[in-house]
Amino acid sequence: KNFTYGVGPKYPEAVIGHYTQVAWYSSFLLGCGIAYCPRQRLTYNYVCQYCSAGNIASRKYTPYLEGKPCASCPNDCDDGLCTNSCRYEDVYSNCKDLKDQVGCKHPVTKDKCKASCKCSDKIY
Repeated sequence: KNFTYGVGPKYPEAVIGHYTQVAWYSSFLLGCGIAYCPRQRLTYNYVCQYCSAGNIASRKYTPYLEGKPCASCPNDCDDGLCTNSCRYEDVYSNCKDLKDQVGCKHPVTKDKCKASCKCSDKIY
């Protein structure tokens, strides 16, 4: 209700980071925990960890691809969600360019651009 795809928050004070994190297109592992702290003002503390992390600043207002469910994974779809997640991630934001320029055998690309090099047919 506070988020518009491609635009961001509907008003300046809107908190959207929790939504964009949950909706992030490439997150495929999720773990949450809860701690009970009876002597604290906030009695319960909830924490979730996502892999891949998501909420990348340059893509925060487009946390997924707009369009029909599973349009980018027609052969790997379950209940409207892609199931072909990449088990690697790119450390650098310019990995696509690095792969094109020096290839995947270059030490930097091989180490820091594993998703770009190993997951051309997967979601990452």
